[in-house]
Amino acid sequence: MELLAVTLGAALAVGLTALATGWAQSKIGAAGAATIAERPELTSTVIIMLAIPETMLILGFVVAVLILTRVG
Repeated sequence: MELLAVTLGAALAVGLTALATGWAQSKIGAAGAATIAERPELTSTVIIMLAIPETMLILGFVVAVLILTRVG
């Protein structure tokens, strides 16, 4: 039973952060496309803003690895 709870916790750590990252990037991407259409000089800023939510997914993966290694 403990192994099931650990694997479920690790899966949730990655899965929920992946969903949140996808949602955030969809909102930022839509706004970023409109921004670039109006002001092309802000392209690098939009790319940076799109990369920021990826750190959330990376941290979720790190948490999942920590969960799995602590028990295993």
